[in-house]
Parts: sequence; structure tokens; C-alpha cells
Amino acid sequence: MRKGLSPFNVVSITVGFLFLYLPILLLVIYSFNESRLVTVWAGFSTKWYGALLENQGLMDAAWVTIKVALISASASTVLGTLAALTLVRYGRFPGRTLFSGMVYAPLVMPDVILGLSLLLMFVAINLDRGFWTIIIAHITFGMCYVAVVVQSRLLSFDRDLEEAALDLGCPPFKVFFQITLPIILPSVIAGWMLAFTLSLDDLVIASFATGPGATTLPMKIYSQVRLGVTPEINAVCTILIALVTIGVIATSLITKRQEVSRQRAAQMAEQ
Repeated sequence: MRKGLSPFNVVSITVGFLFLYLPILLLVIYSFNESRLVTVWAGFSTKWYGALLENQGLMDAAWVTIKVALISASASTVLGTLAALTLVRYGRFPGRTLFSGMVYAPLVMPDVILGLSLLLMFVAINLDRGFWTIIIAHITFGMCYVAVVVQSRLLSFDRDLEEAALDLGCPPFKVFFQITLPIILPSVIAGWMLAFTLSLDDLVIASFATGPGATTLPMKIYSQVRLGVTPEINAVCTILIALVTIGVIATSLITKRQEVSRQRAAQMAEQ
């Protein structure tokens, strides 16, 4: 068997990466364009980032987006961790299949259907749509991703540590916070970052759940792009790309570090 990359594989990978990331790279480059015309390069400039700070509409939308992402990611982490503990630790219980299906359903359900379902629920219970309904909507799918991440760690968790602590008289509540949580903390943090990133760039579900006075940054960008792309939009999109990239890289590093620590612990146990 021939080893190494063939010229065909190199070309295929290069074309694939260019297709995926060249438009994003062009957007970032043109965010530093001197000209107001986004398709005409007139020299390097950072003035549009300064103009962005003076754009009250975009800044207000950015602040709403950050608050929604922080609150929804934190709530999703708590609920997702509890859901993962329930699925892993309590075995077969009445309604487990239904509960498991409800946890995983938002992962495969189209955003339009999920957003429409939430909209109908908010209307049925006569709940005014706005800031908090967006948070509820983001928690709905964010907790599912957290549950999957934390559950994968709990499945490989050595419960002998917990049982030893319980045998020594440590209360279950204290065992969780002093033994279980510190061990699964990297996966909990990774789940939080994933939920934060998903909330940060959500458009479809937020569009169904929002109301007057609560406009997220993706919604603001989409509404302005329909009238024409401006340099301020390129600048704010570049910042959003940077935040998402940092979140993805941090999540990958934490997950990789967790896997290395688990393998190292397993090797020490064998020795």
C-alpha cells in the first residue's frame, strides 16, 4: 500500500479548504479596507472598527447577544450536566427512553421546526417575546450539547473513587462537589464553551423567539445585509469570527487535554 499524500489528495484538500475558508478570509481582509465600497480595495485601515464603536444599533445588539449567550450557556451547563448524570447514573428508570429522546431531539431537529415550536408555545402560554424568551430558546438546544459532552466523560468515569468516599462517610452531595465535579470539570467547561458559541451565532431560532426591544447581533447583521453590506458589518463579523474561533480552539484544547489526562491516569493505574 502506498503511504503518504498523493498529489490528487493534496489538491483535493487544498480546494476543499479554499472553498470553505476563502470567503471568510476575504471578509476579514475587507474589514480593513479604507474604502466604504466593500468590493473595492483602497488600502489598509482600521477606521471601520472605530466607526463600529459609534454604531449604537450594532453595539446594542452585540451587548444583547453577549448577555443572552452568557446566561443561556450557564443555565444550559447546569441542566445539561444534570441530564447527563441522570442518563448515566440511574440506569433503567420509567420514562428513560422518552427522557433520552427529549434530550437528543433538538440535536437533529431542524432549526426552523424548533424555532416555530417554541414560538407556538410562547403564544399559547401568552408569554411576551423578548430577551428572556431568546434565552429559553437557546437553553433548549444548548443543554442538549452539554449533556452529550458531559455524558461521554461520565461513561468513562471511575466510580470507585465515589464509592470509597461514600464508604468513608462523605455525604453524596459533598462527594459530587469535591470528587465528581472536579474530575468532569474539563468536559463541563467544554460544554459551556460549546453552548456559548452556539448561542452567540444563532439566527434562525432567535428570530422566532425574539420580540420588540430584543435584537441579537446575527439578526441585526442579517437585517442590514439585506439593504447592502457596509464596512461596519465586515468589522463586526470579523470580531464574531474571532470569538467563535477562540471558543472552538479552547474547546478542542480542553477536550484533548482531558483525553491525555485520562490516558495517563489509565497507564498509571495499570502500572
